[in-house]
Amino acid sequence: MSTATTAQAGATGAIPFDNSYARLPDAFFTPVDPTPVEAPMLIAFNRPLAEELGLDADRLERHGAGYFSGNVALPGSLPLAMAYAGHQFGQFVPQLGDGRAILLGEVIDRNGKRRDIQLKGAGPTPYSRRGDGRAALGPVLREYIISEAMHALGIPTTRALAAVATGQPVYRDRVLPGAVFTRVAGSHIRVGTFQFFAARGDTENVRVLADHVIDRHYPALKGAEKPYLALLDAVADRQASLIAKWLGVGFIHGVMNTDNMTISGETIDFGPCAFMDRYDPRTVYSSIDRNGRYAFGNQPGIGQWNIARLAEAMLAILDDDQDKAVEAANVAVSRFMERFQAHWTRTIRAKIGLGDDAREEDQELIRELLVTLYEQKADYTLAFRRLADCAQDDAADPALGTLLEDPTALTPWLSAWRARLAQEATAPAARAGAMRRVNPAFIPRNHKVEEALNAAIDDGDFSLFAALNDVLARPYEDQPRFAAYALPPEPGEEIAATFCGT
Repeated sequence: MSTATTAQAGATGAIPFDNSYARLPDAFFTPVDPTPVEAPMLIAFNRPLAEELGLDADRLERHGAGYFSGNVALPGSLPLAMAYAGHQFGQFVPQLGDGRAILLGEVIDRNGKRRDIQLKGAGPTPYSRRGDGRAALGPVLREYIISEAMHALGIPTTRALAAVATGQPVYRDRVLPGAVFTRVAGSHIRVGTFQFFAARGDTENVRVLADHVIDRHYPALKGAEKPYLALLDAVADRQASLIAKWLGVGFIHGVMNTDNMTISGETIDFGPCAFMDRYDPRTVYSSIDRNGRYAFGNQPGIGQWNIARLAEAMLAILDDDQDKAVEAANVAVSRFMERFQAHWTRTIRAKIGLGDDAREEDQELIRELLVTLYEQKADYTLAFRRLADCAQDDAADPALGTLLEDPTALTPWLSAWRARLAQEATAPAARAGAMRRVNPAFIPRNHKVEEALNAAIDDGDFSLFAALNDVLARPYEDQPRFAAYALPPEPGEEIAATFCGT
């Protein structure tokens, strides 16, 4: 960014953009300006994130309705819609792209990390495919709630900077209030971005993209003997780690299409996502996932499938000898499950209070717990949270039992678990504390999210939205005043399906 542009940004209070993606070849994007809206109103502004990004939070909050609706053009921004392809529910679509999202540009945050700032719902783009390019209020608020909750849970994710009501309707299955969401990400580069160029036989731009990704996200790979193969391995590891973290908190993405899987390893696109209440690996909430492709327990396998698609897209640059390239790609893909299992094992061991000294019997102990939780229809989040109490005092066992159809079903398992814990030197209070730091008390319960969204959509009441965000900002604290937010739905409150809102 030039000194003059930086000075202008500081003088106007605008965002100090430095737009590396806009410096890539023209085939990577299409310039497009946001379409102004009628009566923008700032609903939510994430001041801590703005400060983390090094922005003038006071000015942004005062003028946020204009800035975050797209009505006010920000000096230094270079608005564009990114091109990408993708497999959607297993079917390849050679051109998707940002149909209702516009990348304003990038900033360097206070930690020296480059971050994208993007508007969602800011109007049509050349990739809209006859869509209106707009977003309804409900999906905007859902993404705000869940992306910030994921961040508080310690899971790599895109972030919510702002939400703005547009003052004009959008038309879906019914007339809904419109809104614009401001999303922050390490980048919005996806598996589908590589697929876009590979599908066109454009090896040169696959290479340009890979170099850009290495510079931006994996600079340590620059000195690797085979940097593109190292990149494939690194992305596979980040995705394996991410999915293990999802499973640890009961998260179901709902649309793990290759255009929704980031190269940076961040969770992106919170359309029909949900957090599981009762433990069942077959759980599906997404209304469009009719065959359970993206069910809770299927997510690791889909992660591997997506990495296989990335390997295919990168094949031409992995090795000059294509036989060697195929062999190397197959090795990287086949190792995905090994990587995932290592990450998941660390996650689940921490959840039940086991240290690093793995024993042969530990896997069976874990399996028996999960089988019992499934058979007893136990709430996933509360079961692990109460197990932390049991680690400190066996007087807590009955409270765990109330989550089961048979309150004594875990009694034999608890005896075996305590015998195993006794083989480690950790004090009970310290172990319980460590377990509480990885087993949240609060998740975005589907019925609470819907309650907040319905109040906003139907009554213009954002108080439940604000309260839910406040509670979810501290998911690992007990917060007794908000105990109702930790409870599973009562009969009649269950949410059977979630919707993407496009």
